[in-house]
Amino acid sequence: MLRRYIADEPTSRLAIWARRTALFSLIATILAIVIVRSGLLEFRPALATVGGALAFSAIALLLAFAAFVVIWREGLIGIGYSLTAIGIAITLLAYPSYVALASYRLPWIYDITTDPIDPPRFEALARIRPRDANPVIYAGLSAAEQQRNAYPEIETLEQEATAQASYEAALAVVTKRKWNIVARRPPERGREGRIEAVARTPIMGLREDVVIRIRSEGQGSRIDMRSSSRYGSFDFGTNAKRVLALIDEIDDAVGRQKPEQPPAAKKAKAPPAKAPQSQPRNR
Repeated sequence: MLRRYIADEPTSRLAIWARRTALFSLIATILAIVIVRSGLLEFRPALATVGGALAFSAIALLLAFAAFVVIWREGLIGIGYSLTAIGIAITLLAYPSYVALASYRLPWIYDITTDPIDPPRFEALARIRPRDANPVIYAGLSAAEQQRNAYPEIETLEQEATAQASYEAALAVVTKRKWNIVARRPPERGREGRIEAVARTPIMGLREDVVIRIRSEGQGSRIDMRSSSRYGSFDFGTNAKRVLALIDEIDDAVGRQKPEQPPAAKKAKAPPAKAPQSQPRNR
């Protein structure tokens, strides 16, 4: 009995390596994000790991397109491997590419405040910041000018509500956002109110420091805030977005508060009316 041997069609090695590289980049990216969010390693090595993983995604994408050319010319198999590599690479590179394109016109700053002349100071946060982090002192007039040109809508929030009411509204907003509140102090006895907290970026979980300052101004209050990245000289606009969101949310929270009503004065009870006396009839 004759046996028929069917030769397996060769698979493109480029397609195989494209998928392997893409899977490696996916695993490395996930591990790097976990490391950054958990703080197991220092920031810079962890961020370098993320950058290396994304570089492997780009390599996988190039290998996959090269595999398409080889498969087309030599009649090899491996289209599925190439498509898998392209899907993984595009998924990993899509968001960083979007952020880079959306941020290329933004100023090269990392510290945003509503009051560049007298910015709110980091007090408790200054003591817990790592030594290799960015300075806690505001960069000065150069950064203020760049901020004003890029984000002219960022300015002090003035309210007719009292400083205590504004402080409670700001504290409610920070609590709702589930930030780590490091220190808080209500305004009292002529002293300004303060809230210091640590925010985290959505994906990488990078720590960014926030301080909100509440001062009395006449019958109302003045709310200033500041958001600063701990690392890096460019924040991709995240701090400006955070400050703008805080301005809107605190303004809404103050507006939803019910103003305190003075206690209603008790009405004095009127004395009971005397019954009219009957007049004697003349007989």
